[in-house]
Amino acid sequence: MKRKSSIHSTKHSVNLSVVLATLNEETTIGACLKSVKDIANEIVIFDEGSTDKTVEIAKSYGAKVVNYVHKTNFHETKQMAIDAAKGEWILQLDADERVSSELASEIKSVLNNRHSEFTSESRFRIKSGMTIEEKQKLFDRHEALIRKREGGLGKDTGEVVAFFIPRINYFVGKPLMHAGVYPDGVIRLIKRGKARLPAKSVHEVMKVDGEVGWLFNDLEHHESPTLHRYIERANRYTDLTAKELEKKKIAKSNWQLFNYTIVKPKLTFLKLYIRHKGYKDGIRGFLWSFFSAFHFPLAYWKYWVGEVK
Repeated sequence: MKRKSSIHSTKHSVNLSVVLATLNEETTIGACLKSVKDIANEIVIFDEGSTDKTVEIAKSYGAKVVNYVHKTNFHETKQMAIDAAKGEWILQLDADERVSSELASEIKSVLNNRHSEFTSESRFRIKSGMTIEEKQKLFDRHEALIRKREGGLGKDTGEVVAFFIPRINYFVGKPLMHAGVYPDGVIRLIKRGKARLPAKSVHEVMKVDGEVGWLFNDLEHHESPTLHRYIERANRYTDLTAKELEKKKIAKSNWQLFNYTIVKPKLTFLKLYIRHKGYKDGIRGFLWSFFSAFHFPLAYWKYWVGEVK
């Protein structure tokens, strides 16, 4: 029996669009869409040619699926999905992410223009056990780092048109709360036409035409349920970093070889495992810190030998 779509009717103005870019996500897409089916007025998916059951599963949740293969960066596909959305607000997700019931309620408060009331009433209902004040300190520090790196964030217009959402990253079955991982804030809830992805870098931040706020409940990110899955993704990300090195015309020299093979990995490991207390997450904190450090030499070696994809 075919599952009935639980997506609300779009005859009237669409309030919330959920958008995704996918490629062979049959193991994760169902849980993702199930987590948003009660808050989404429409689901728009741009698929990059999946050969598994991704499209079939997506359509069973009433999603509109468009086939599109990006030309430069997979963020281009994400932006195409954003552009196709009709909602006043847009929630951009990855297939391995899940919206908790607490986060869903908070998103509804934004849609109803009652977020300030929601946060004052839910001070002790944050799932992580932190108070809003404790989380705010983490968010302020995270946002300050982004503003410094990006040279600014949004515009002072008097209107909040985009929200960071903190993410809990699950690594080999359990959440990582140290090693510089949390809060991993990402701009995902945006007002239509007010934010976009430049599609120039895998680590880019959305460009926002307005002010940026924060949601307080966490988005669950199940990117690496196994080491095999993590290594597959890491290979993809090092390809993208190698391409960035090529665009920046980083020298292929003995100094840069030493820099990317010894200096950067060592500093990265020490920062994540010692400074950001990755050791508190046990063996998973060690592995995360080690593999994060190894990203740099692997990307540079790919660039050096010409294996940029």
